[in-house]
Amino acid sequence: MALTKITKSMMADESIDSDNYVDGSIDNAHIADDAIDSEHYAAGSIDEAHIADNAVSLAKMASGTDGNIISFDASGNPVAIATGNDGQVLTSTGAGSPPAFEDAAGGGKVLQVVQTELTSTVTTTSTSYTDLSGMSVSITPAATSSKILVLVHGAGDSANSQGHFQLLRDSTPIHIGDAAGSRMRGTFGVRDSVGGGNFQYVIAINYLDSPSTTSSVAYKLQWHTTSGITAVWNRSSNDSDNTGYPRSASSIIAIEIGA
Repeated sequence: MALTKITKSMMADESIDSDNYVDGSIDNAHIADDAIDSEHYAAGSIDEAHIADNAVSLAKMASGTDGNIISFDASGNPVAIATGNDGQVLTSTGAGSPPAFEDAAGGGKVLQVVQTELTSTVTTTSTSYTDLSGMSVSITPAATSSKILVLVHGAGDSANSQGHFQLLRDSTPIHIGDAAGSRMRGTFGVRDSVGGGNFQYVIAINYLDSPSTTSSVAYKLQWHTTSGITAVWNRSSNDSDNTGYPRSASSIIAIEIGA
């Protein structure tokens, strides 16, 4: 007796269930393309072992918030790090906690640098403090809490090496020695009775000031000498035209340091 092929139209709906299939009888070759959709997967049946490496693209990931970063919490579960504000930095919050956007650490930042350089020579015979021409610098702090680091460098001479210097903020002397009898107060002084006239004494001043203002501030150097003696700047007092008598340069620098 000839066998008749059973077609799909000859089967009643839901007439064949899983009990009527021989184990292993349905393989990949007997499943039509696109025949199995998401409705036929048991919940949780697709695990990591059944996902090919590199199979999940960015396009297949759930939508998130622009600027968020994916990290992991203490349990190892993925978490989204909220978007920070402009200028914030991503900072570690310690072991077992995802990083977070926080304000950058404040303090110690160089906000601006202003310099005045003097390469010409200057002289004085003044016996009282007078401005050393060319040795001043102005700066406008960005905040009242800022500090100003003042750096002064230069060299000078006098007939017997007697000179006094003081640093000022506008018209106020700063960083000067204590009063002591009739002695001259100042930031720097030199006295050498030997003299010589062909060398220079070096001036180096480093001072951190707190002007507490956002208005323009001028820092300057003043100097004076004893009666009858000419003090010179950026050269030796003899200043003969040969290699034994130096010419030099000097500068005053103001650096604003953020609080």
